[in-house]
Amino acid sequence: MSQAAELPARRVGLSEVAREWTRIGVSGFGGPPAHIALLRRLTVERAGWLDAHEFEDANAACGLLPGPASTQLAIYCAYRVAGRAGALIGGLGFVLPAVVAVLALSPLFLGSSPPAWVRGASAGAGAALPVVALHAARMLIGPSLARVRGERPRVLRWVLYLAAGVVVSVFAGSYLVLAIAGCGGLELLLGSSRAGTGDGGRRQLALVGVAASSGGVPALAWTALKVGALSFGGGFVIVPLMQSDAVHVHHWMTNAQFLTAVALGQVTPGPVVATVAAVGYAAEGLAGGIMAAAVAFAPSFLFVLLGAGAFGRLRTDRRARSFLDGAGPAAIGAILGAAITLATALQQGWQFALLALGAVAILLLGRSFLATLLASAGVGVVLALAGAPLP
Repeated sequence: MSQAAELPARRVGLSEVAREWTRIGVSGFGGPPAHIALLRRLTVERAGWLDAHEFEDANAACGLLPGPASTQLAIYCAYRVAGRAGALIGGLGFVLPAVVAVLALSPLFLGSSPPAWVRGASAGAGAALPVVALHAARMLIGPSLARVRGERPRVLRWVLYLAAGVVVSVFAGSYLVLAIAGCGGLELLLGSSRAGTGDGGRRQLALVGVAASSGGVPALAWTALKVGALSFGGGFVIVPLMQSDAVHVHHWMTNAQFLTAVALGQVTPGPVVATVAAVGYAAEGLAGGIMAAAVAFAPSFLFVLLGAGAFGRLRTDRRARSFLDGAGPAAIGAILGAAITLATALQQGWQFALLALGAVAILLLGRSFLATLLASAGVGVVLALAGAPLP
């Protein structure tokens, strides 16, 4: 990416940015792969605002940053075509539909006494979630392992990083940020002799820390910050981060309610990180949901607004890629761990039957995870109305 391409190109009106990015936010079912495809179709194929090489560079650079990569890509693309104002308007257009949808559904699905059909839908969709997480991890393993294939020491370290992500995700979710950053930092140190001094590219920083809080708003803000600024991999990596805090540490919600929150994030359009709004709602009501979403998404805007000029260099920075060689497999391990923790949250025998059917549909038959979640929710409604036991 040339220096000229790093500068914002003010070629598109803000009203058009608002319309097109909101359209993607409303129609973007299917998680990051769908979001990336929609953004590419708009900016490269249909409108020609960006060339294919620049788009791929931006996508790769966003993958090297902590936080939700597809959200950062959406903000960056809007920045490239309409400057800082475009980044704000386009980013909000992409994010807000998901947040609004999750907050609108939270009172119904996370209320104190939801009707039986709602509980059935939640339990049914939640039963298929572990398979969705497993599928997400499976899609990432191949490309990640290909980066180190043929180098035995690096392959062994890759396996160890993956295992570390699984173990910490299952047994100490609150420390997952530290584990992922630690794996990245270790690989950075071990790979420094190969990387050399580089060409002056920007050093990838791992933001880690520990927050002491007795709960309430500060604890919720810290949970949201971990989701939005301190986690690599996005998507299901955020599940063990949130589950540990929301269920086991601060008791904002039960395991069954957490499954419902994750299901809401999956079946609504836009970024999956919007799930944090449901956790915020359970913790502090509507104001908590809004605050949690704002804290979780704010870092994505800051990363782009403050660092977009370095995106081209970031992709080729060998130190940044070394860090990701450690953090990446640990994040994949965290997703595998999320599948385990989500499965252990299931309570009823019919949920495990739906889990098995979901595994066949998604992993063996290649069915859409969204269609599988909705079908599982429908089965849950039928069973609930027929008097089946509910979580």
